Amino acid sequence: MSGVIVTNPPKADAKDVEALAGFGVATVHEAMGRTGLLGTHLRPIQQDTRVAGTAVTVLSWPGDNLMIHAAVEQCGEGDILVVTTTSPSTDGMFGELFATALGRRGVRGLVINAGIRDTAELREMGFPAWAAAVSPQGTVKATGGSVNVPVVMGGQVIRPGDVILADDDGVVCVPRERARRAAEASEAREAKEAASRAAFLEGQLGLDRYGLRETLARLGVTYVSYDDHTRDGDRP
Repeated sequence: MSGVIVTNPPKADAKDVEALAGFGVATVHEAMGRTGLLGTHLRPIQQDTRVAGTAVTVLSWPGDNLMIHAAVEQCGEGDILVVTTTSPSTDGMFGELFATALGRRGVRGLVINAGIRDTAELREMGFPAWAAAVSPQGTVKATGGSVNVPVVMGGQVIRPGDVILADDDGVVCVPRERARRAAEASEAREAKEAASRAAFLEGQLGLDRYGLRETLARLGVTYVSYDDHTRDGDRP
């Protein structure tokens, strides 16, 4: 497997990245029309952590972390390393030593569609990571791959410089040219949710606030008392 290392790809504007960092993954996903999620299999190794940054992408051979070493050189302040493999892998391709090198360069975290290890050390360091597996299984450094090329994860295409946002709920990718619009849409969604939250605290029901009683009626859902329901021979 040959490959390429692409240098200096375009990136989302830092101001837009920071704006997106103020919102949760679920909010941004919804604000973009329920798009961009990288799959439910990517789980955080820590809790109560949210990061946002620009993607440096890695395409590696399974069980081989050579290209992660190559990618470190391409990483800088505000980046998030995004790693996937040419076929499924759960080997522990990333650990504390990589995190040390990346932290020195200002990298904000890792998303890896494979295995990770040294999780206790990573938590102690405060280096956040989202992974498909946790495994102590080691890797080799023997096969070429690519850095800063488009990769696919969870059915989503991630390009270098796209925005990666990750928290306890998962990981979402925002295309770099949509970052500002996504931040604006997320802000509007949060304002709408704040109004709904206030209404719910006052006792309003979602059925009424969202006009869902009409939806139930249109779908033929009816209300019936328990006695009438059981009298007809049905059971709850």
